[in-house]
Amino acid sequence: MKKYLFFISMALVALTFSSCNGKKGVFTPTSSGRAYEILVVVDHALWERPAGRALFDVLDTDVPGLPQSERSFRIMYTSPRDYDSTLKLIRNIIIVDVRDIYTKPAFKYAKDVYAAPQLILTIQAPNEQEFEKFVEENKQQIIDFFTRAEMNRQISQLHNKHNDYISTKVGSKFDCDIWLPSELSSSKEGEDFFWASTNTATGDQNFVIYSYPYTDKDTFTKEYFIHKRDSVMKANIPGAKEGMYMSTDSITVDVRPIDVHGDYTMEARGLWRMKGDFMGGPFVSHTRLDKTNQRIVTAEVFVYSPNKLKRNLVRMLEASLYTLKLPTEKTQGEIPLGVAREEQTNK
Repeated sequence: MKKYLFFISMALVALTFSSCNGKKGVFTPTSSGRAYEILVVVDHALWERPAGRALFDVLDTDVPGLPQSERSFRIMYTSPRDYDSTLKLIRNIIIVDVRDIYTKPAFKYAKDVYAAPQLILTIQAPNEQEFEKFVEENKQQIIDFFTRAEMNRQISQLHNKHNDYISTKVGSKFDCDIWLPSELSSSKEGEDFFWASTNTATGDQNFVIYSYPYTDKDTFTKEYFIHKRDSVMKANIPGAKEGMYMSTDSITVDVRPIDVHGDYTMEARGLWRMKGDFMGGPFVSHTRLDKTNQRIVTAEVFVYSPNKLKRNLVRMLEASLYTLKLPTEKTQGEIPLGVAREEQTNK
């Protein structure tokens, strides 16, 4: 019995101290919490006043491009007094630091302070009015910071395990590389087109990539993107019956410029529909210029999961889009978090 308890104890120790932060002999516990869950460390009274409500409203924003309302994050909060050793293991933490020692608002962040993987974002401000204004002005930066952090964790997993068949096919057909989850086991090819899918009735995850010559200066516009997407999908993704095909719900589409591998990329997100059927769901795509071959490469993920939440399904696949490597590019590591000031880990 004693021997049994000893081995159980050793197993728990191994699980608790399962990651190393790179320093010899120094081990960091595995972080706790679910993906897209954030703990806010803030004085209770401040949390209830306009400054705290401003931060709550940012974190409580709907995820764009989904058919149903789904919040960007699951929000928890605790007071600094109750911020104990257990709570310090949570993967995503925001510390609200409002003190008159500061002359202006600022962000700072630290990685893997008490656990790994972990990000702690501190928002500093000299007073509550400045804090509220700063948070409202940097709304998208805060959302992107933690969204990209979660995607980086997914990319790290894909680096260790991804679908080699898809990577090989994309390499031979487009001279590109990309990492997709191994669950996407079904595939179909077309002219300058490749489609992979989990091919399940619910929670179906899909990836497509297609290319075409770069000949139009309006290529990176919403209107051109929708026109091109509709023509490609109609030709390559038919429905269950003749006359059915995938199309874009143009009213829902939103585009914005982002940086991938240091190059301009047009991100598009919105809803797709199956013409002549009741199927539909969200999609996200990255459209990039392959300068070497003077062609446009669009990589897209979309899901079909009727009557179920879709945020995590979409974001899990969206992380794969950042791994797309065009010819002559190096494999990307982490997605830039968008906050410049980083603290040293205080271990």
